[in-house]
Amino acid sequence: MLPTTASKGRGAARSAPPLFGPYLRRIVKWQQMDIEYTFWQMVHLCTSPKVVYQHTKYHKQTKNQWARDDPAFIVILILFLVFATSAYCAAFGESAPHAALTIISVVFVHFLFAGLVLATLCWFLTNSYLREEPNSHVVEQRVEWLYAFDVHCNSFFPAFVILYVLQYFLSPLLIAHGFLPALLSNLLFMVAISYYHYLNFLGYDVLPFLDRTTFFLYPIGLVIILSPLMILIGFNPTRYFLSLYFR
Repeated sequence: MLPTTASKGRGAARSAPPLFGPYLRRIVKWQQMDIEYTFWQMVHLCTSPKVVYQHTKYHKQTKNQWARDDPAFIVILILFLVFATSAYCAAFGESAPHAALTIISVVFVHFLFAGLVLATLCWFLTNSYLREEPNSHVVEQRVEWLYAFDVHCNSFFPAFVILYVLQYFLSPLLIAHGFLPALLSNLLFMVAISYYHYLNFLGYDVLPFLDRTTFFLYPIGLVIILSPLMILIGFNPTRYFLSLYFR
């Protein structure tokens, strides 16, 4: 009977209900989005991220999927990106056409395209190399691609708060020349990037069928090594990235 049990498990995994159809349909229906829960998640991703992923376990138990079925998080995050980028454009006195191009670039390239690439890479790595070998009594499980994109969005939000919101208010100091602005700018980027990868780790560590998820913490070590070097050579990441878009 054991091979029969395993076969049923694989069949159940293959016949999982599609996620994208209902997910995309709800994007245009605000009344079906849980806005309050989305803001709760955003706050706790900055303060108690483990609590958010504890709720992910409950979601799996009740909805039989790890990924969100509510697009509210992505919709609100995109709106935040539009508002923040607009504030930068207004502060640096850019024309309306240039501001529109900058907003499109930030939303569709920095967030969506980069997120699609990173989520696909993590989805491939986890399913190909980090899954535990299932035995004949356990249903085979795989990381959902939409869940990988959820993890990216969760990890991106605190980085957005640091590098879009906090950096905006500190920009008069950060774009100045000198050692102190370069030091503060590098520390800001180091914290944002490190926290992004830490949340990335939490997102995959919560999945019980994955092993060696500490792999997602390795980039933090590289960031910690590179940041002092960037400070020593006087590299200011705030000045560099803002100069790509603004005069």
